[in-house]
Amino acid sequence: MVAPPAEAPAAAVLPAPPPPAATVPAGPTATEAAAAQWYLKDPKLDGVPGIGDTRAYAELLKNRVPTAVIVAVIDGGIDTAHVDLKPILWTNAKEIPGNGLDDDKNGYIDDVHGWNFLGGADGRSVGDESLEVTRIVAKYRPRFRGKARTAVPAAQRAEFDLYTKAEKAFTARTKQETDRAAQVEDMSGPLKMMVGALKKDLNVERLDTATLHRAQATNENLRNLSRALDQNLRQMGLADTDALEKELVSGAREERNLLDNSLNLKFNPRAEIVKDNPDDVNQRFYGNNDLHGPDPLHGTHVSGIIAAVRDNNLGVQGVAGPLVRIMTVRAVPNGDERDKDVANGIRYAVDNGAKIINMSFGKEFSPQRPAVEAAFKYAAAHDVLLVHAAGNENDNLDVSNHYPAALTLAGQPFPNLLTVGASSAKDDASLPAEFSNYGKKQVDVFAPGVAIYSTLPGNTYGMESGTSMASPVTAGVAAVLKSYFPTLTAVQLKDIIRRSAQVHHTLVRVPGTDKKADFTTLSITGGVVDLYEAIKLAETVAK
Repeated sequence: MVAPPAEAPAAAVLPAPPPPAATVPAGPTATEAAAAQWYLKDPKLDGVPGIGDTRAYAELLKNRVPTAVIVAVIDGGIDTAHVDLKPILWTNAKEIPGNGLDDDKNGYIDDVHGWNFLGGADGRSVGDESLEVTRIVAKYRPRFRGKARTAVPAAQRAEFDLYTKAEKAFTARTKQETDRAAQVEDMSGPLKMMVGALKKDLNVERLDTATLHRAQATNENLRNLSRALDQNLRQMGLADTDALEKELVSGAREERNLLDNSLNLKFNPRAEIVKDNPDDVNQRFYGNNDLHGPDPLHGTHVSGIIAAVRDNNLGVQGVAGPLVRIMTVRAVPNGDERDKDVANGIRYAVDNGAKIINMSFGKEFSPQRPAVEAAFKYAAAHDVLLVHAAGNENDNLDVSNHYPAALTLAGQPFPNLLTVGASSAKDDASLPAEFSNYGKKQVDVFAPGVAIYSTLPGNTYGMESGTSMASPVTAGVAAVLKSYFPTLTAVQLKDIIRRSAQVHHTLVRVPGTDKKADFTTLSITGGVVDLYEAIKLAETVAK
């Protein structure tokens, strides 16, 4: 699963609670939200490496008539009652809600707004899941542990090689997370004490960035602490030190959850809840219609980026609108998604009319890769664009394996797939997000993915960072193009987004290293998605 650097923890595996009632959120005003949504600004007018969304609507789209477009979001769930999302949900008009029947005969009962491939017939849904590396080790360790490759029958050596690689990765990851959990847990207490001391010294109850920036503490240690906290809050897009403390607690809980569940060889909630055969990639009709799931934070945030209502004078503005609709496909747990669910999610979206599919997830191993690749090709055959998050491991994808991969098993690019890295709000050394994966051969383009303000469950709003956010920014751009220029094909959408990207020759820090490089060397295009320029190009292509 592609998670932002500071991801909220998932709930336990329990029946999903009913979604909250839709009420007007006590959120930001339209003016406040506009200021927070830096990524909608224009690089030329505003001097910010955003996508030119606001300018595009004001100048290029005001006299054009949009058409309906369905964007599928394959993710962890969505708060369908959110006031900024409820009006833009895709609705299956052929399905009668709540009658327990498959009215449209598509194999999925009551799939009114989408489908949940992580659900069971009893209404429960998988929340926490193991990592793919854990599942591989659990499956093959009893057969191969302690054996030499020469002692394994030739017909099993491919599986043995997969196990050997996974065993090594599993051991390293377990140690890494054990050390990290201890480190994060050890930081919570000292941070609380230091923040308390600084509040007392400054005689304030709240330490936000403005207070920290102008703070004049009484000694050098506290002044240094004030500067460090100010910098951390700004980098993480947090409002104050209380939010920072919550993030640390959340991070400690997530690390512990990784060890207890994701890296637990005996943890297998799917067997009890979904009760399918995970190894049968041809099995398609399983799950339920619970789109909320145990933790819809990630999918709610992603969906709002793409298409939150633009004209209701509250909350946030989605990149796309007004006739773009979100189809929810729940296939990504808190852990690693399964190849089978990804393939089925894509096929479900394609069969039910989606023309763009956002995929903000990823993992290190893909044992059923052919099934996913076949689904990619199925989408291509039906003229559907796939938009995928590059990942948050600050890796070079040209030398490190991450899935779903941008290339076929034969090493060829998919004509209908865009892989997206994350960029920041400053055109300086920090332009590529420090966590973002990159690659001159396998990452098509970058898009804003740092401190992205969008919808959160319970009619709330907040900032998240990750390539998980950059991908829906790009999917939103594709949706705008498809809505206003409906004749454009998936291949043309990909080409236009790549050719119109704002190229930056900025000297930047290569993610995960101390090295400097020209930003253009980090992706195929060397640019950041630009809706304004994409529309201008689409006007010539669609004629």
